[in-house]
Amino acid sequence: MSIRHEYNLEKLAGEVEEEVQYIYRAIEKRALINHAKVLKAFNRARVSDFHLKGTTGYGYGDCGREVLENIYADIFRAEKALVRGQIVSGTHAIALCLFGILRPGDELLSVQGEPYDTLGEMIGLRGHAYGSLRELGIIYRQVEPVAQGIDYSAVRQALSEKTRMVMLQRSRGYGNGPSLGITAMRSVIKYIRQLKPDTVIFVDNCYGEFVEEEEPIEAGADLVAGSLIKNPGGGLAPTGGYVAGHSKYVEMAANRWSAPGLGAEIGPSAEYQRLLFQGLYLAPHTVAEALKGAVFTARLFEKLGYEVSPAYNGRRNDIVQVIRLGTAEKMLAFCRGLQSASPVDAHVRPEASNMPGYDDPVLMAAGTFVQGASLELSADGPLRPPYDIYFQGGLSKEYIRLAVLAAARELLDCD
Repeated sequence: MSIRHEYNLEKLAGEVEEEVQYIYRAIEKRALINHAKVLKAFNRARVSDFHLKGTTGYGYGDCGREVLENIYADIFRAEKALVRGQIVSGTHAIALCLFGILRPGDELLSVQGEPYDTLGEMIGLRGHAYGSLRELGIIYRQVEPVAQGIDYSAVRQALSEKTRMVMLQRSRGYGNGPSLGITAMRSVIKYIRQLKPDTVIFVDNCYGEFVEEEEPIEAGADLVAGSLIKNPGGGLAPTGGYVAGHSKYVEMAANRWSAPGLGAEIGPSAEYQRLLFQGLYLAPHTVAEALKGAVFTARLFEKLGYEVSPAYNGRRNDIVQVIRLGTAEKMLAFCRGLQSASPVDAHVRPEASNMPGYDDPVLMAAGTFVQGASLELSADGPLRPPYDIYFQGGLSKEYIRLAVLAAARELLDCD
């Protein structure tokens, strides 16, 4: 890159930072509200030093695990929570809920179209995974979204006597539609309750925790699930996932996690228990940093001539920022630049590869301390038209700026 191009890019970044300060202030205001909520939950739980220690074996009588789950239940306004390091991903946490509650002959209804790619094989939409929902006799149906979001009239027609669970997805996944905010979520849940009150409303909460001032249980959901190496882990959790909601449904998920009769009573918290507490405590601030980085990234790439979603000043319901790059070469260039500014594996060159649960080769950039930890800073996307890159996370606004400018330089060299 020429010295002139480098100067112009740095100058543009400075202009963007000045332009979006008012949005940063709004994000900080919400972060303060969420941080106060988390602090009060810690105080009510009377967290002490001995709660931060791990256990071994069966994990019977693990008071630290119990206190952490009480804190999660308090923060999410839930009756109960299951928070375990043995839950290895958001998909795993979601599976506990679906397999724990649904029975042969039940119907699972998605009202936002096809869910995130990794759920496809689990449900039985594609592939030949043993033990999928479809193989177990569970019916799956979906309602396609419309430009405005959820198609209410189609939802009314789709609901049936067999509909046991409606699944909502807070983040957009690899789709083109908008993410689902708490206000819209409350509206659709109220609508479904009027039509079929006994339906279990489940929310995939990945990428959405602490973005708004409320969580899905407060909007009327029965059950939520997510990953600790995304938002609620605060960039410190080395692994784990959570389920929160009504006691009955959390217990059903726990029976799937371990075994009926054992449920949540077993499971050692291991030696990283302190990181789960500390990461949760820091999560509102870390999520706010990621949101500021998404705003900066959106505005910078708008000024560079790219289509982005959401717009820099648009409403945000998750931490994901989409940039439409238009070609496979530009996706590769963006990921090369981002990877080069990572603290781990900066020397590695990202390449698209086939991954379990995805139809198309997936390209990823993630030089993270914890493998796959989206909140640290990552970008990924399927290598297919329209060649969108999904950018998320960042432990600090400063780190995000450095990494995003590195990605922008690679793109300018690619033009």
